[in-house]
Parts: sequence; C-alpha cells; structure tokens
Amino acid sequence: MRKLTLLLLAAALLGACSQSSDYQTTKQSDINALTQSASFDMPKVTVPSFPNRVFNVVAYGADPYGVDLSTYAIQQAIDECSAAGGGTVLIPAGIYTTGPITLKSNVRLYSEKNSFIVFSHDLDLYEIYDEWFEGIPTKRCTSPLNARGAENIAITGYGTFNGNGDWWRPLKKSKMAPGQWKKHLKEKGGIVANDIWYPDSASLLAQSYCLDQNVPVIEDDSLWQVVKSFLRPVLLHFVDCKNILLEGVTFENSPAWNLHPMCCENIILNNVNVRNPWYSQNGDGVDIESCKNVVIAHCSFDVGDDAICMKSGKDKPGRDRGIPTENVVVDDCVVYHGHGGFVCGSEMSGGIKNVEVRNNLYIGTDVGLRFKSTRGRGGVVENIYVKNVNMVNIPNEGLLFDLFYGGKGAGEETEEELAARMNAEAPEVSEETPAFKNIVIENVTGANIKRAIYFNGLPEMKIQNVTLRNITMNATEGAIFRQTNGLVIDNVTINAEKGEAFTIAPTVENVTRN
Repeated sequence: MRKLTLLLLAAALLGACSQSSDYQTTKQSDINALTQSASFDMPKVTVPSFPNRVFNVVAYGADPYGVDLSTYAIQQAIDECSAAGGGTVLIPAGIYTTGPITLKSNVRLYSEKNSFIVFSHDLDLYEIYDEWFEGIPTKRCTSPLNARGAENIAITGYGTFNGNGDWWRPLKKSKMAPGQWKKHLKEKGGIVANDIWYPDSASLLAQSYCLDQNVPVIEDDSLWQVVKSFLRPVLLHFVDCKNILLEGVTFENSPAWNLHPMCCENIILNNVNVRNPWYSQNGDGVDIESCKNVVIAHCSFDVGDDAICMKSGKDKPGRDRGIPTENVVVDDCVVYHGHGGFVCGSEMSGGIKNVEVRNNLYIGTDVGLRFKSTRGRGGVVENIYVKNVNMVNIPNEGLLFDLFYGGKGAGEETEEELAARMNAEAPEVSEETPAFKNIVIENVTGANIKRAIYFNGLPEMKIQNVTLRNITMNATEGAIFRQTNGLVIDNVTINAEKGEAFTIAPTVENVTRN
C-alpha cells in the first residue's frame, strides 16, 4: 500500500523535474542594508540564485514515511539537478531517514513545512576522511550535510535536519537526572567508564590516543576504522565553497558542531534555527572558520557549547593555513543557551578581523561576549565591533577576555588550574603569541550576571585598545581588568552586589575613564 502511494505521489508530480515557484525569501536588498551599515568597509555579499527547475526526491524513490533509507534517492536528485545546470531539489512534507548528503554546485535543497530529515547512526554509512576538527588536521567521519569546492548552493525552507547526535556523543552522568541517565543507557546501550557514557568500547579506547582534547593522534591507519565511533562529524561541513545560503530551516542534535563552513566565501545565514541539547559535548552552534564575507541575521541558537563562533585554525596548522576569518556581520540574533553568546577563539591562529555584532540577545549563556585564546596560538584578533547587545541570567562573565584559556567551559576550571598557567614564566613574543586589539564594545545591558567584566591578558602581549562605551551591568561581582593597554571606559555603570565595581590592576596601562 505504501509503495502504491509513493507511485501515485510521483505521478502527481509530473515526473522528477518540473517548474518551480519561489523557494527562498532572502532578498538582495535586505542583505545590502545589513552590510552597508557595518563599521568597516564590508564587501557586497551576493544572494545565490537558481534556475527554474524542481527535482522532487519522492519521484526518485525517497521514502516519506522514514522506513527505508532515502540516501540514494536524495543524492541522485542532487546530482541530476547539478548536472542539468542547477535548480531546486524538493523534500516534501514527511519523515526521511538518510545517510550523508553531498551538495553540488547550483543546487538549492528545499524542505517543505512538516518535513523531518534524520541522519542514520549506522556507522557503515559514514566514510572516514582527512578532515579538520577544532582547528587541527585529523580524520573524521563524513558530515551528514557536506560540500567541497561547490559554488552557488543553498539549504532553504522550513524542515528540520536532525544529526542523531545522541548516538555519537559521550555523555557525563553528572549532566543527567537519574531517570534520564537510566533511560539513555537502556535505549542506547554503549559502555560506561568513570561515569561517562560512550557509544561503544572503541570510542572509549580512542580517548587514550587523544593528545590534544578531542583530536586523536593515531599513526597506525588501521586503527582509525577501529575507533570510528569516536570520529564524530559536524552536522554541516562546507569546505572551499562560494555563495552559500542557509535559510529558514532548523539544524539540530549534531554529533559535534552544528554548522561549520571552512575556507568559504560569501555566506548568508538568514532566519535559521540551530539547537543541540545543553549537555552536548562540542555542541557549538555555528563556527565560521577561515571564511570571508559572511552575514548571520535573524537566527536563533540553543546549544551545548559556544553559539556564534569565529575561528581560523589552531596553533601551527592554523598559522600555516594562514587564512583569517574576515568581514562578518552578525545582526538580530538570539542565543538561549551556550558556553558563549558571541565568541572569538580559541582557535584563531590564522587571525580574525572586521567583525560586527549588533542587536543580539543572550539568555542564560555561560558567558555573554567571550574572547579566548592561549599561548601557542599566534594570530591576531582585531577590528571587532559589538553594539546593542542585551544579556540576562549569565552565570559567569558578561564580557570575558581570557588569554589563559585552558580548554574547559566557563566555570568548570578551578582557581588553582588557572593560577598555575598564569604563574608560568612569560615567554618571548613570537609567532606563537596571540594578540587581541582594536575592539569597540558599546550599548550593552546585562542583568543578573555573576561577574560583570573580566580582562585577563598575557603579560608579554596585553589586550590592546579596547573601548567600552555606554554599558550597564547588574552583577554579583564587578569588573576586573588585568594586563591591558589602551583601555577606554566611557559611561560604564557596574552595579555590583559584592566588592568594588571596578578593579584595575597595576598591569593595566593607558586607561581613559569618562
């Protein structure tokens, strides 16, 4: 009966290819208005356009009931659409189970309302590739949504793309209620060690090969297949692509980061919803890495790690790549949860410059505005403009510059751990020394914040030329400034429940207060 229904649907569609209606709402005039008002010379960001053809995945055999795997049908529609010169690949309302999907040039993937695309957790569907993860070259499983070297691509519409991440991510028992923990173990199986759940013993084994956070160093190629379950992919990974539009859809439950364009150009995220469970390890919202000419507007994020992140590679591999993230506008976004609302770093070794963040709201993020790095990174973060940001219920800092970042989330590190790094002998300035300079933060309001502001620069490379203007923070603790040069405090009000409103250490030079 179901297959008969599919045939009738396909026939009703008059074949695989038909004429299209309007499958996107992002207008060039709106993007122009966002870029032209930036505080720096922002290049034009062009909205992709597509030929008037439609390729319906159901006509290619996709199963809208979610029973049969639809990978081949969806991919065939994308391939034929691209080969024909481009158009729209349509995913009608329904439930679709699929393996990884590769976007091709001149293809818009459009999902209708009430469509749900869930990516299978069957490891056999995910090949292992040479990739980057957290700024370091390594191997990872194929990303569910991926593209490499493509131009003029889009994912638009109203559907939800679910990465099935709970089957991949390690999970700490401390982050679950007892009933949730038991339910997770019963449904997912796996193995528990030191009160951490792993999808299988191979994932646990891979931890012993991790010399740097979540990036395993394995010399025996045969072992990569053994630890495959550990090689969690990001949900969307576009590399060396140009002219990208993500619009309207929801991306959720990723095995690792949600959205990760890398070395891409001309990117628009408009009215996109991104969400991961709050406990999701490495569950970032969007990580813009070594990209240029980017607009992120009218988006919402509710994630398990940093929400809106600017990155450019880590340590020597990032410096060798040498591609900064530059020319970015983030406008009218809301973050409901995350380790940071807007974040620069910590992987910033290729540099970050010309970024404007405005009209944002952060609700319950661990930190509001977060700038982080550490010795060994190198790279320069400069010409960052933040304006018109509100934040509320922030359990750590409203504004944080941490150049002694140790890899843990805000509030997870002990004072002793931080002190040990800060007391280390300062090295000579070199290409490994990160620098943060020429940053303007204005018109910011914060309520119910633990510590209003914390600047913690490096003694060998102080935070340079930061202007704070028209800021009001209602916090438990006041503002602390260390290792900073060229600090302007203009009309900044800190209402602190405990201690001094402002603590400016002797290591701060050239302070102007108005």
